[in-house]
Amino acid sequence: MDITALYRIFQKCTCVTTDSRNCPEGSLFIALKGDNFNGNAFASKALENGSAYAVVDEAGYAPTGDAHYIIVDNCLRTLQQLANFHRRQLGTRIIGITGTNGKTTTKELMSAVLSQSYHVLYTAGNLNNSIGVPLTLLRLTTEHDLAVVEMGASHPGDIKELVEIAEPDYGIITNVGKAHLEGFGSFEGVIKTKGELYDYLRRRKEGSTIFIHYDNPYLREIAYGLNQITYGSEEELYVSGRVTGNSPYLTFEWKAGKEGKTHQVQTQLIGEYNFPNALAAVTIGRFFGVEPAKIDKALAEYTPQNNRSQLKRTADNTLIIDAYNANPTSMMASISNFCKMEAAHKMLILGDMRELGKDSAEEHQKIIDYLEECHFEHVMLVGELFAATRHSYPAYADAAAVIAELQKNKPTERMILIKGSNGIKLSSVIEYL
Repeated sequence: MDITALYRIFQKCTCVTTDSRNCPEGSLFIALKGDNFNGNAFASKALENGSAYAVVDEAGYAPTGDAHYIIVDNCLRTLQQLANFHRRQLGTRIIGITGTNGKTTTKELMSAVLSQSYHVLYTAGNLNNSIGVPLTLLRLTTEHDLAVVEMGASHPGDIKELVEIAEPDYGIITNVGKAHLEGFGSFEGVIKTKGELYDYLRRRKEGSTIFIHYDNPYLREIAYGLNQITYGSEEELYVSGRVTGNSPYLTFEWKAGKEGKTHQVQTQLIGEYNFPNALAAVTIGRFFGVEPAKIDKALAEYTPQNNRSQLKRTADNTLIIDAYNANPTSMMASISNFCKMEAAHKMLILGDMRELGKDSAEEHQKIIDYLEECHFEHVMLVGELFAATRHSYPAYADAAAVIAELQKNKPTERMILIKGSNGIKLSSVIEYL
């Protein structure tokens, strides 16, 4: 079946799903494959659970003559083609966002600001890969004025693939840092891959615009030939600003151009490292004509979720929870920020940083060396990578071992930073603090 015919069927359906356990009435089920599952095998279950049609790429799972089954060559490619076709039909203005750190928080802040004046579709959670991006695009309707589409990458070419599906009109790279080095091969590989967003916009058409953190030399170097809307610390930029407080929440001021009025914003974000993310949201809000007072309101009211720079006060301690992800850049930023914060008793629970390949041992040792400079009162290391470094701190095999220790010796009256890769599952220790 060609994509035009499939699109007509899609238009009659209520939504697209790839999960046979979650099939709203009248939905279009697309059978995807993974390392340990074959969605084709669940097509009949999807139809039983409410889907109107099931798209499969193995004919053996489609009963002969049953019009509820649609056979294609490759279900993932069909999902991507359908999403791109839908995006082109609607013509909605799309902002593509990627970056090593901060892209999900920046996406959320941008969307909060833009939603003050527009009907905005934005990526749910971190559905930012070759499946998540098309599923986001297929949620677009004629009611949306703008879409903010997050794009993640762990290998060269990942962003190139995603921009060709989403075809963004605008782009922002939050930053480039040392993450997924095992997949990228080097820091230069990270820069090149994130820069695939710029490459696409450069090729696409005149008038494509990027929003660029001008304090970042790596981004300036690869942004040639593009219309640049700048933000950072220098007054002559489109939007400039500076941090004014960080105990514990980030406060900052901003203004548009040299002559603009200075605005003060008190956020509910932890960490100076979130300042560029907030300033990016200000910049995009101003570019799209959102009133300054509404920008300030959106940023002040935004509350972080999903273990990203969250502050949580328990009966015994104050927690800074940043346990969703970790790489050398974000880990160093979190520890540096924590070092500057005012608290009588500071404690860290740090988990391994995954997917660093040949640089893993060196990068974990750099973190340990920096910890020594900060003189924290209590540090707990979690995982085999930190355990293998030269250090003088107690080390634990996994989160379960940490929990066992906390049950015997529960800390009290501490400010505690919890930071590590999601796979270390440090979020499980929170209830014991």
